[in-house]
Amino acid sequence: MQLRGKALSGASTALWLLLGINLFNYIDRQVLAAVEPDIRATLFAANDVNAMAKTGALGTAFLITYMLTAPALGWLADRFSRWIIIGSAVILWSVASGASGLAATFFALLLTRVFVGIGEGGYGPAAPTVLADLFPLATRGRVLAVFCAAIPVGSALGYVFGGLINEHLGWRWAFYLIAPPGLLLGLLCFFQRDPRGRGITRPERQRASLDDYVALFRTPSYVLNCAAQTAMTFAIGGIGFWVAAYLKFRGQPPSATKFFGVIIVVAGLVSTLLGGWLGDRLRRRYAGSYFLISGLGMIVAFPLFVTMLFTPFPAAWFFMFAAVFFIFLNTGPSNTALANVAPPKVRATAFALNILVIHALGDAAAFPTIGFIAGHTNMNVAFLFVSVIMLVAAIAWLMGVKYLPADTAAVEAATPKAEMSIC
Repeated sequence: MQLRGKALSGASTALWLLLGINLFNYIDRQVLAAVEPDIRATLFAANDVNAMAKTGALGTAFLITYMLTAPALGWLADRFSRWIIIGSAVILWSVASGASGLAATFFALLLTRVFVGIGEGGYGPAAPTVLADLFPLATRGRVLAVFCAAIPVGSALGYVFGGLINEHLGWRWAFYLIAPPGLLLGLLCFFQRDPRGRGITRPERQRASLDDYVALFRTPSYVLNCAAQTAMTFAIGGIGFWVAAYLKFRGQPPSATKFFGVIIVVAGLVSTLLGGWLGDRLRRRYAGSYFLISGLGMIVAFPLFVTMLFTPFPAAWFFMFAAVFFIFLNTGPSNTALANVAPPKVRATAFALNILVIHALGDAAAFPTIGFIAGHTNMNVAFLFVSVIMLVAAIAWLMGVKYLPADTAAVEAATPKAEMSIC
């Protein structure tokens, strides 16, 4: 009992540490967007017609670097201490973020964002994998939901923090001030123990083979989950990027984007936590509950989102809130399912490949596609297209309900008891 208590304490410490890191992860991502106008005014001439395209490339550089480095660093996380990978990654992106404030030229700033992408490419696959290693199947959905709750909260805080610091101290200080917390959290990672090292003898800790990686793509629930998450990322990423233009199209003032920020925080946070809890609770009766909740959430979000498009403001805000709520319902369950159907020795790689696919075919593709449709029609038609993509996500998840129980059971049966979660 004493050993179990220590294990539980260590798992809880890991959860709160990774939650704090994930919070600053999303704060860091959105600070750039919050201070972009002032960066543009500082680094470019007022008559530079390409200035916005160049500052937009800062986000693209981060995203491309992030999704391309994640598979390689995820592969390393399956072979070496995941905590060392996480700590090194967090310190790298924190230093790069601080260096963004020092940038005197556009190229220097672009380079810092590339290193931020590399750092997050190491953290992204390893962090949820540690939690999946530490917590058992019965509570894994709730744990990953808590971890993912940092996504809406951190994103909103990034806008708020960046805006406030920029207003009082300038845009450079927004980057300076997010570096120290990240450095501290990164250093704390080096004092954590990799859960795979507890009670596992060297022969039992076999390295993954090529067949193990190929098996991921032969796992129906993994493939369908990646497809569904890609469609969901296309939808939510596209909405987030183009919402300001959409609200302007609907005749709303620039300040209306603040309402959308509040919606993301409140609806996203509550829905993410609720989805994780429901997934764990219903799994006792329905082994495919994680996909069932994810798919049904998108099914409900579809008509709510379409109704919002044709409802006058301010009533449209209600339907937008409800649509965002049901879109985020999948966050915890879908990531839990991702962990459950990947064997522990390739779990980080499974998350890394997922990151590559959902960003390359999801939000990275959404930005120009939605812009193209809107440019040739209007924003309502473009967002109608987004609603169809929501249905694609729902269909993929509901198709996966059939396969998830067997794929999860196969991983549990093949995992040595010593490698099972410790609490």
